[in-house]
Amino acid sequence: MRSIAIFNNKGGVGKTTLLCNLAAYFAQHMKKHVLVIDADPQCNATQSIVDDDEIERLYEKHKGFTLWDVLDPLIKGKGYVQNLEFHKSEHFGLDLLPGDPRMSLIEDVLASDWLQGTAGDVRGLRTTLVFANLLSRCRNYDYVFFDMGPSLGAINRAVLIASDFFVIPTSIDIFSLLAISNISTGLIKWRKKFGYGLGEVEDHNELEVGNPQWTLRFAGYVTQQYITRRKGGKSRAVKAYERILQKMPRVIYSNIVEKYGGSTDSNVKLGSIPYFHSLVPMSQISHKPIFTLQSQDGVVGAHFSKVREFEEVIAEIAGNLERNCEELS
Repeated sequence: MRSIAIFNNKGGVGKTTLLCNLAAYFAQHMKKHVLVIDADPQCNATQSIVDDDEIERLYEKHKGFTLWDVLDPLIKGKGYVQNLEFHKSEHFGLDLLPGDPRMSLIEDVLASDWLQGTAGDVRGLRTTLVFANLLSRCRNYDYVFFDMGPSLGAINRAVLIASDFFVIPTSIDIFSLLAISNISTGLIKWRKKFGYGLGEVEDHNELEVGNPQWTLRFAGYVTQQYITRRKGGKSRAVKAYERILQKMPRVIYSNIVEKYGGSTDSNVKLGSIPYFHSLVPMSQISHKPIFTLQSQDGVVGAHFSKVREFEEVIAEIAGNLERNCEELS
């Protein structure tokens, strides 16, 4: 099983759209057994994958298992949850552990226990390793994808500590370049403190996690949401975006590949996703991957060629991601 966190501390970069379609492509076209864990308190992945009736059942009627049910027993001092339940998505071809808005309420608890854990406190480390324990019971999946909120907060830190790989989706603007520096700084600091805390614990079996070590590796990045124009029969990013696109590889290399390390020797740019206009809201409304949209979902005229184009783009990204994960494993 490979766990992949789709992570950027900057919002508005198309993170959830990438995750949902990438996970669906792995499941449907690459025939992988896929689980999506929605660790974002905004629950955008859950809203994209789950139909409206199920959303009402989960959140208005409070019937069904969400990520809150994984963390709540641990926060109450009852230990790790024993039984897990997943939502099966026919349209996406994968399983989902739905998110929960109440997750935002436990940021302070996770932050407090993190401080204790970095000093070698077993309880603090057990809380920090809650997602690692969760993944240890998802070994029947080929891939587990984490959706995450746009922050460097305690929830995201716990997800990254548990994950094998992370992918950075980034939009084409100056703030995305600055965010990459933040990510590098945060990861390096967390890795050092977490390692110190583990070093203070004599018996790692107390943590109830197979391998509590920091093993997170960088699997690549995806540029998104740029506008193209035709020139010489080929699509090119408009000039305003081209300048940022040219800087992005250098920023990624200097901050992530060079400073953080843990990346492949292959090309860490997984691909680029241009702006697909109305296909994204169509996908969200129909609760289907973009590459499966049909006429009954609102696709008309030139939209059909855009659907095919998106499938080609996401296929390239999925193939490159699988290659990088294999090289790093």
